[in-house]
Amino acid sequence: MPALINVTGIVLSAMPVGDYDKRLVILTKETGKISAFAKGARRPNSALLACSQPFSFGKFDLYSGRNSYTIRSADISNYFSELRDDIESMYYGIYFCEFVDYITREANDEKEILKLLYQTLRAVAKKTIDLALIRLVFEFKALSLSGLAAQVFECVKCGKSEEGYRFSADAGGLLCEECKVYDPKSIRLTTSSIYTLQYIISRDVEKLYTFKVSKEVLNELIFCVRQYLRHHIDHEFKSAELIGSL
Repeated sequence: MPALINVTGIVLSAMPVGDYDKRLVILTKETGKISAFAKGARRPNSALLACSQPFSFGKFDLYSGRNSYTIRSADISNYFSELRDDIESMYYGIYFCEFVDYITREANDEKEILKLLYQTLRAVAKKTIDLALIRLVFEFKALSLSGLAAQVFECVKCGKSEEGYRFSADAGGLLCEECKVYDPKSIRLTTSSIYTLQYIISRDVEKLYTFKVSKEVLNELIFCVRQYLRHHIDHEFKSAELIGSL
């Protein structure tokens, strides 16, 4: 008889399978990213109907198979229904889940990424911070947690610490005035932008979404993070196109 295990996680995506089933991708605290089948989840009276939706966070009882899992039951503590009630919030939520699905791996320890995704969805649901700021914080922190952190505390080339810096996606972080020759395309950052990047890198996930920035800093950071993202993740996210269409 298959072993029964209990995990805590968030549903990243749900795909129809056969006439009535769904295949879920769940990021879990205990076993990283997994695939799990929710049998009969597309029937109107199914007990698994509600738990087999993206964003659903809670505890899942699973039967462990050779290559996948089968959901026996679930106890969902947060459906993030606020995201489904607003098209812009939903698109951002889908993007964050797609991003996490892409950067995580099965059987990896993804606890911090799971925590980041949960706190990010909470920030979107609360609507107290600009969605564009939530997105850049999420992207920059996710890259850091995945081992792709930019050097934002000193010059990436010479290690010098000073007031004036430029940001270079190619070099992997900050360049001082002397080392800017390594990347003529690097852009000068304001002190506020540098402090913001340092804050995102260094703070615990639970304290990430507790600040706001000026429009100038926001635009500056969006440009830097987009460049860094394109340089380190060669992937086009379909949900990013949905956000762009708004």
